[in-house]
Amino acid sequence: MESEERTWALWKNDRINKEEAELLRTVAAELPIPLDQEASRDVEILVDAFIRRNDAVGLAAPQIGISKRVIVFRSRKFAEKTPLQKESGDYEVLINPRITQFQGEEEQDTEGCLSCPEISADVVRWTEIKVRAFDREGNKISRRYTGFLARVVQHEMDHLDGTLIVDRGESIYYPREKKAFFDKVFGKQPFVESDLK
Repeated sequence: MESEERTWALWKNDRINKEEAELLRTVAAELPIPLDQEASRDVEILVDAFIRRNDAVGLAAPQIGISKRVIVFRSRKFAEKTPLQKESGDYEVLINPRITQFQGEEEQDTEGCLSCPEISADVVRWTEIKVRAFDREGNKISRRYTGFLARVVQHEMDHLDGTLIVDRGESIYYPREKKAFFDKVFGKQPFVESDLK
C-alpha cells in the first residue's frame, strides 16, 4: 500500500498535493473499540511507518493516508536519530485520544511538520495536558504529559482534526529561495524569510 511508504504532505516540489491536502484537512474517524482486524492493521501500519523513520518524534495516521484517530510518538530519547525497535518502550500509541485537561501555561516554540515540508512555525501550546485514550490492545488509559512531550502530543492530535502548524503558526519560516511559492500558497499570513534548509 502506498500509504505505508511515504508521508502525505500539503505540497511537494513547489506544487500543492490536492488529494493529500484534502485528506490531511479531514477530521479523522474513530477506530472501533474493541479493535477489529482492520483497525488493528491500521494501528500496526502506523507504528511500522513511524519506527522506520529517524526524522520524526511523532506521526499521526492521516500523515500516511489513513484517516483514523491514532497517533504514535517517542516517549523518550527525542534527540536520537536512529529508528526505534518495535518492542522498545521508547514510544507510545494513543487510539481515539482526547484531551480532558489543559494545565500549566501556554508557551510558544518553533515546530516543524513532515506534512508541511521546508517550513517551520511558531506555535503556542499548553505545557501540561491530560489525555484519555485507548492503547494498542484497546484498553482505556489516562496519561498526563508535560513540557516537550505535551507539545508533541498536541501537535499529533491536531492532525486528527485536520489542523496543521500553518493554521496555528504565529509566524511561519521558509527558505528564501521558496518565497514566491509560499507567498502564493499562504497569501498574507505572517511569514519570515529564513535560511532553513
